[in-house]
Amino acid sequence: MRKITSLLILILCMSFVLTGYSSAQKDEQLKAAFVYVGPIGDSGWTFAHNEGRKALEEMGVQSNAVESVPEGAEAERVITQFASEGYDVIFTTSFGYMDTTIKVAEKFPNIVFGHCSGYKRAKNVFTYFGRMYQPKYLAGMIAGKMTKTDKIGYVAPVQIPEVIRLINAFTLGARSVNPNAEVRIVWTGAWVDPTLEMEAANALIDTGCDIIATGADSAAPMQAAEKKGLYSFGYDSDARDKAPKSFLTAPMWDWSVVYKDVITKIKAGFTDWENLDYWDGLESGIVKLAPYSKLVPLDIQEMVDARAEELMKNDDIFVGPIKDQNGDVKVQEGVKMTDKELLSFDWFVEGVVGTLK
Repeated sequence: MRKITSLLILILCMSFVLTGYSSAQKDEQLKAAFVYVGPIGDSGWTFAHNEGRKALEEMGVQSNAVESVPEGAEAERVITQFASEGYDVIFTTSFGYMDTTIKVAEKFPNIVFGHCSGYKRAKNVFTYFGRMYQPKYLAGMIAGKMTKTDKIGYVAPVQIPEVIRLINAFTLGARSVNPNAEVRIVWTGAWVDPTLEMEAANALIDTGCDIIATGADSAAPMQAAEKKGLYSFGYDSDARDKAPKSFLTAPMWDWSVVYKDVITKIKAGFTDWENLDYWDGLESGIVKLAPYSKLVPLDIQEMVDARAEELMKNDDIFVGPIKDQNGDVKVQEGVKMTDKELLSFDWFVEGVVGTLK
């Protein structure tokens, strides 16, 4: 009887060990795929996403990525290929991948898909972004304080609510400390095109802008400013090495905050993907300002740091009264714009010099 009991205990122990090994093995074999709209070497958007991918590899996650994937048929082919290869989660990192992601996800219900900056979700599709308008506002404050001409240039990529929202936040930040500041924009029509971005920055400089900001993905606008001896802001990542004599700071992303959390959820058996939408701000660390360069005066740094602390407690950037370009009140005094309104921005605030189609 004792031998039988001992044998049963041994079998149970072996079963536990094997189960534990199988679970650990599954964790080690988790695979994540990334679809990038630009090159990893853009020093901006795609570079930042790739830093997040590398953070997953440090967790033991296997990963793969394809860069510079055009939105449309090619994106569908790449996403489908990753899904066919059995990746556990596929991150599609451009707004223009939204409908394609939803389409492919329908064919692979057992794979998790994460779409960046979009708004469509499904049973196996979640969305993720961050309140980048907060550090954009802070950067605008610096620009408003440091401009001598009251003309700040902004290289704008694609006309979607996300880009409009960030331009508006930057402008509100500038005018909060300098009511005479205006933000002039030139559209490139592309997320990443260093040649067009350089041309846009130079066009803005020619109109009297003495500080250049960007919503596009390369370091070209910063480099254009540096060549003219002017100040500039980066975007997406800390690329000060690309224009060290011009760089002030950069509103930037830390995508590892999201990517690590998604992997943790998958390991824990999370299934409510359709209701998952990452939309956090400075308090989470997903958005931030890069460390200031020595070009930013200490008193301005302290002012901006104090405002950042306030925003972590009370996000009051888009609180009325807010006027549009024509001087008409669009948001009444004391009224806070809803997230739905922020995500569907189709007008410019007062102080923006530029047009929308």
